[in-house]
Amino acid sequence: MTNRLRTEIEQEEQERELIVEEKPVKEIPENFLTKFLTKGFITTDEATRALPFVLYVAFLGMIYIANRHLAEKNIRDIDKLTKEVRELNWEYKVTQADLAYKSTLSEVAKQADTLGIKESLQPAQKITIQEEADQ
Repeated sequence: MTNRLRTEIEQEEQERELIVEEKPVKEIPENFLTKFLTKGFITTDEATRALPFVLYVAFLGMIYIANRHLAEKNIRDIDKLTKEVRELNWEYKVTQADLAYKSTLSEVAKQADTLGIKESLQPAQKITIQEEADQ
């Protein structure tokens, strides 16, 4: 009986082993990145040796991005100043045209009339001074 019991116990254990199936491990698809990282193309020594270069490239990337932001800011400022210059140019032309209109003879006469000054009707006379020859 002991043998028989022992064989039954062994059979039960074998059945348990058969019942408990191990889940198959998911296979990682074979692409360049997984091969590159899992197969050991880069060792820790190589990664450590390449770290300064990687940091240098990252630093250059940050400088490139900062330069791009600065350039775009300068372009925006230039556009804003160009618009302001156009507005001031138009204001200058309008003011110059106003001055030209207000300095015409008829407009000056109107302004002088409000002050009580009247336009002379006689033509202008030339004043001449005779110098003495004795001196």
